[in-house]
Amino acid sequence: MMNAQKLFAERIGGEKYGTSTEIYKFEKIKRAKAKARQNHPGLEILDFGVGEPDQMAPAPIREALKAEVDKPSNRGYSDNGIPEFKRAAADYMKKFFGVDLDPATEINHSIGTKPALAMLPLAFVNPGDLVFQTVPGYPVLATHSKYLGGDVVNIPLLEENRFLPDLGKIDPALADRCKLFYVNYPNNPTGAVATDEFYDELIAFAKKHNILIVQDAPYATLVYDAPRKSILQRPGAKECSIELHSMSKAYNMTGWRLAFFCGAAWAVDALAMIKDNCDSGQFKAIQHAACAGIADARLAEGIRDHYEKRLRRMVDVLQRVGFNAKMPGGTFYLYVRAPKGAGHAAFSNAEEVSLYLIENFGISTVPWDNTGPFIRFGAVFESAGEQDDERVLNELAVRLEKADLKF
Repeated sequence: MMNAQKLFAERIGGEKYGTSTEIYKFEKIKRAKAKARQNHPGLEILDFGVGEPDQMAPAPIREALKAEVDKPSNRGYSDNGIPEFKRAAADYMKKFFGVDLDPATEINHSIGTKPALAMLPLAFVNPGDLVFQTVPGYPVLATHSKYLGGDVVNIPLLEENRFLPDLGKIDPALADRCKLFYVNYPNNPTGAVATDEFYDELIAFAKKHNILIVQDAPYATLVYDAPRKSILQRPGAKECSIELHSMSKAYNMTGWRLAFFCGAAWAVDALAMIKDNCDSGQFKAIQHAACAGIADARLAEGIRDHYEKRLRRMVDVLQRVGFNAKMPGGTFYLYVRAPKGAGHAAFSNAEEVSLYLIENFGISTVPWDNTGPFIRFGAVFESAGEQDDERVLNELAVRLEKADLKF
């Protein structure tokens, strides 16, 4: 009889794979939603925990796909991308950020940013190498670095430092061992945006310690009350940085799986080489369809305005019940310190708050406890349209009042 447990790699648990009773926080929230529906039949779940757009991709992109899908020239593999999409990506970087890039050497497409982040360590991380990742944040690059035998150091994003990593507190000896420094601005979940001063400091830090900066920028177009930023705008960035841009958030193309990475030619080339041995490229019709819209600022601004209206109204609702909420610099998230209790009950962490809200009031959020108890509310909730947004948010206000939260 076959013993499958002996076949699993140690990086995913070896013989203990699949036997852990630990439940991931998102699975806990999923189970809590099911419990809320069972205990409160007919209750509308107000889902502020999702992390993907609530609307369809813009019409010009959808119409372009309809035309491109019937073209015989779009059959077959695209490998490392079509020239048209690379040129469109270069046009986007120029129009949105004033950054000049060579489409042939400084840009390549990927099947979403998640696979690109997963593949990056294959190009740079050897066993024993060090990677920095900011927390809270998206763990994919760090996870795959660990798979390869690399070590990961968490760099905290603290409220008192405007959710920017404090480079002065990093041990220089660790920095000398580091190969990749993962940052994400505008930041999920905090909503913070990077300043020019921080980018300049990070670039100098990377050059001093011979580190590649990996700037994950899927929310780059979703900024409020300030200009859009790219690290590649800053002097010296193209020598030591690679930046990832996604079509999912900027153009509501979630599920289309299209992104691009750009910056230092040597890093783009290395990741493209790994990618060429991992996939055969995204469907050409999807790449052509994206060309119809990604450099159109009006499309991106319409999507940004949709979230900005919701966020400003959500700030009002959350402030009214005691949250210290304020507009984020970017993204479509509100990141707020969790309440300490409700009624006569006390909470020991943010996860308990999220479970309390979903099980008792049908309000779904995402807890973060990495650097203190925080709750993330997303402005990507489902509604029947702009007028219905007000109904949903009024219902949120009513339920939060009933929750009797203590801060």
